Order: sequence, then structure tokens, then C-alpha cells
Amino acid sequence: MAPGGDQQTTVLPEGQSRAGEVPDVEIENCSFAFNSVPVLRDVNIRIYHGDFVAIIGPNGGGKTTLVKLMLGLLKPQKGRVRLLGSDPAKSCRRVGYMPQYSTGEKGFPITVMDVALLGRLGLTGIGCRFTREDREAALGALRLVGMEKYMNKRIGDLSGGQIQRTLLARALISNPEVLFLDEPMASIDIDGQSMLFDLLGELNKKMTILFVTHDVGLLSRYIKSIICVNETVYFHHEPKISPDMASLMMGTGEKCPVEMVAHGIPHRVLGRHERD
Repeated sequence: MAPGGDQQTTVLPEGQSRAGEVPDVEIENCSFAFNSVPVLRDVNIRIYHGDFVAIIGPNGGGKTTLVKLMLGLLKPQKGRVRLLGSDPAKSCRRVGYMPQYSTGEKGFPITVMDVALLGRLGLTGIGCRFTREDREAALGALRLVGMEKYMNKRIGDLSGGQIQRTLLARALISNPEVLFLDEPMASIDIDGQSMLFDLLGELNKKMTILFVTHDVGLLSRYIKSIICVNETVYFHHEPKISPDMASLMMGTGEKCPVEMVAHGIPHRVLGRHERD
């Protein structure tokens, strides 16, 4: 049922299922609440290999919670989550995760190389010494995001865009099959956002990417699918905003005109007004 009906539920697009193919991410009938306050209701999602998914919605709508359920960092009160065909706890080492950047991290006395190496802890374990192989992998990840020449700089001396690229290197160091990015464009100027999207477009040729943002103006030509989250979840297997998704983002059952600007071009999303 689309948003605005009597019951809140997830809408799955036609043709999303692929016979015989195991989804990279699968969520079945999941609900989650904090202290009995509903955050997500009856979520059903299948994301297949090679997709580039934008997860959009208002602040506090449940986007980060949805990603943490996919990663196994949170457990649903109802339903089941599968990551790369198994329980997230068993497959989490095969994914990369770039959480939201906190400005408090700039004060931590650590170098760019050290930050990238932290991405190997899932493979080496805490307390183990990093090997030459680990350092070569870190250098390769930094080179991929254009940060190798800053490898010995302190994280606090970097710009916002440089920090984001360093955190991306940390997520890429283990060659993930699925890459999760939570608000990766924060603190990056327009040119930096364009460069990062170009890099993600290249990475998408070999991995599935899920990209969280509350700013619909950041949607790129590389996006293939959109998940709209505002307690309920609407999956649209096309890179465009539908009227139902727009009304869900606004938190209202009415379908009202919405205009957004993406890459400098106005896009109008229209739906007819409905009366009681």
C-alpha cells in the first residue's frame, strides 16, 4: 500500500526480484523501535549485486537505523535480515562501511595512514600488529581515493573533503563486495562531491553501493535505485522520485507538488491533490 493509506507498509517495485539470484541485501517484514517508539515498520527490501542505491529521507526518518539493521549493528524486533546470503554477523567482513563523520574526530592524534589501516581490524583482529601486506593494502586504498600523498599528515590538518576521502579509503581497504556510505558528502564542496561521485561510479562496476543522504539535491547520474525512508520505506527501482515517495519524505499522506534541484536542473515532482 502506498503512503497515505490505512496501513503503513513497504512498497516493492515490480520486477525487482531476480529468479535464482541471491540478493546482496534482503530484509523481510522487519520492524524496529527505540524504547517502544517505532522507527521502522514492516520493511521489505531486496538489493541485488551491482545496484547503486540512494537512501533518502528527512533527518530522524530512520535512514541510519535501516543501514545499521542491514549491517547487523542493530537487531530488528520483528523480521529477518540477510547480508550476502547469510546472517550479517557472518558476512560483515565482506562489506565496507563509512559512518557519518563527526567533527570531534579531527582532534584525535592519528595520521591518514593510521586511519586507513583501521579498516583492516576486521581481518586482523584487535591487538594484532599490522603487517607489510596490511600497509600495502592501506596505501592502495589511499591511492585509489587520491590521498596517498597525505598519508603521513594528521587527520586534524585535513579539509572536510580530504577527511571524507580518507574515511572512504578505510572502508575500501578490505575490497568489499558491498559498500555502505552514510552522508559521505558532508563538508565537501560541489567540485569535491562531483569527484567523489565519479569515483563511486567506477567502484560500482565491481561492488554494490548504498548511499545515505537527506539532501535529494545530491542525487547523481550514477544512482540506479532509490529507497525513501520516513518510518515506512518505499523502494523505487529507478533513479527518480515518485509522488508517493515525495509525500512520504514530507511526512504527509497528501500528494503535493514538490520541486527539487539536482545538478542545477529543476525537477518537478507532481501528484494530484486528494480530498477526503
